[in-house]
Amino acid sequence: MSGAARRTIGVIGGSGIRGIFEGGPKRTHALATPWGAPSGPIEEGDLGGLTVLFLPRHGAGHSIPPHRVNYRANVDALRELGAEAIVTVSSVGSLKEDLAPGTFVLPNQFVDLTKGRPTTFFDGGRVYHVSLADPFCPDLSAAAVAAGAAEGTPFAADRTYVCVEGPRFSTRAESRFFRTFADVIGMTLVPEVTLARERGICYACLAMVTDYDVWAERPVEAKEIVAVMHRNADRMGRILKRLLPALAHPPTCRCAHALDEAGV
Repeated sequence: MSGAARRTIGVIGGSGIRGIFEGGPKRTHALATPWGAPSGPIEEGDLGGLTVLFLPRHGAGHSIPPHRVNYRANVDALRELGAEAIVTVSSVGSLKEDLAPGTFVLPNQFVDLTKGRPTTFFDGGRVYHVSLADPFCPDLSAAAVAAGAAEGTPFAADRTYVCVEGPRFSTRAESRFFRTFADVIGMTLVPEVTLARERGICYACLAMVTDYDVWAERPVEAKEIVAVMHRNADRMGRILKRLLPALAHPPTCRCAHALDEAGV
């Protein structure tokens, strides 16, 4: 698709990813939305000529568990501030031998096994059935692959993310079942990805593997996840600083037109 170059990018930081602006943000936004308050104030700064908006998904001090994140408010607040694309960073568990802790993964599909989360902006009035056959922006995904390769930290691309409710970890039986159809497991992708599509915002998830899920016959311990997460954070920060300026071009995708043929 042709059009104007992107000028504003939202970043939703997951576990271990904090501020990304050298010298700090130039301003901070505290917004209210029709769906309540986002996870916290949104920091705004400049990066490579772009306006970048940074929001910590779990709030200050990682105080909001995954099943209590106000995903609608987060996505809507970023859109209100002008975000044309959202790049997210998430910690995930591995369901495959070849995805060892420390691997960076770029999902291209997901399976939603969450249970009690609001998953749409369209709860009444006109009905929309948004296509999610290809849920992630191909434009952002290609740029992420290039940025990872340039930093010497390639992404394992074209993988499937199974999203569970949390905050508990899987049973052994669940983990073995998830392995039959997914590559990584996490608790935060849905409904972020679906809400971004409903708002016509390009979306990509940069996932960091912190552990083998319990299928590997070793219970997952939170302290080990945190240790790997912190080791990954610096590498992911370098990728973001390379990736985000590379998004300042006219989109080649159709994400902005998601609602064109979705209404009934």
